[in-house]
Amino acid sequence: MKTDRPSGLLSSPGQSLVVWWTAIRPRTLSIAATPVVLGSALAWSDGAAPLWPVLLATLACALLIQVGTNLHNDVADFERGTDRPDRAGPLRVTAAGWVQPRRVRIAARSSFALALLLGFYLVVQGGWPILLAGLASLVAGWSYSGGERPISHTAWGEVFVLVFFGLVAVAGSHWLQHGDALVDALLCGTIVGLPAAAVLLVNNFRDVENDLRSGRRTLAARLGDAGSQRAYAAMVLLPVVLAGVLASHGRPGVLLAGLSAPYAWSLWPRLQRSAGGAALNALLGATARLGLILGVLLSVGIFL
Repeated sequence: MKTDRPSGLLSSPGQSLVVWWTAIRPRTLSIAATPVVLGSALAWSDGAAPLWPVLLATLACALLIQVGTNLHNDVADFERGTDRPDRAGPLRVTAAGWVQPRRVRIAARSSFALALLLGFYLVVQGGWPILLAGLASLVAGWSYSGGERPISHTAWGEVFVLVFFGLVAVAGSHWLQHGDALVDALLCGTIVGLPAAAVLLVNNFRDVENDLRSGRRTLAARLGDAGSQRAYAAMVLLPVVLAGVLASHGRPGVLLAGLSAPYAWSLWPRLQRSAGGAALNALLGATARLGLILGVLLSVGIFL
């Protein structure tokens, strides 16, 4: 089978870096980093002294789990045959023949292993709650594409993203910096977790025909076009409403997140008007930026 691999692509270190940079899906990495920064900012605004080594280790763990999940998904979908040559989404390095499946699998496992090693340090800092959160995150990262019934093949993918890249990431980061649980941390996790889930919804909306042929019943496949568009609208617009709820908890500065409302409002009609994969790929990146914008505005607003 013909692949998209350019001649000599892996012949130099620079070219190899481009390949692996593509493989880790850099546009999704802000989804992992944003909740860590937000949870830490929330803790500092509540009087906790910044623990910079803990912050850096938490960021590294979150990014490594995200990278491991992406790489595992890349090779697992190729081996299952769900990444077909006519796929409309961004290039996947295993399916394109750029990297052998064995190497991608080793890279995924290495990312999870490094996250586990760093996690021991975080467990020493945060105790058993961090142990449970870390192990659950690692298992979920593997289960997203692994096992007989991967999460990515079901309608639970968006819930997975909301829980682990929203609630767990923000609350866990807050706990590591402050040492206690906080309802506001869960609210912040929901605010940044919803647009992260919307990224996955756009991805699955774009791939729905291919997914149905492959037997995948994602949320987009179950909801259909109209239902998916309504769900996406809720995911990108509800965070602004929740920011207002957070402001009523004695944090008026978070109303700064309202500045993201025009951008969020501009996104959901694009899912309705989208006519092909290229437009949806652009919307995927724009949705990830919404999560980053919300995280930055909330982090700044918390201190106001």
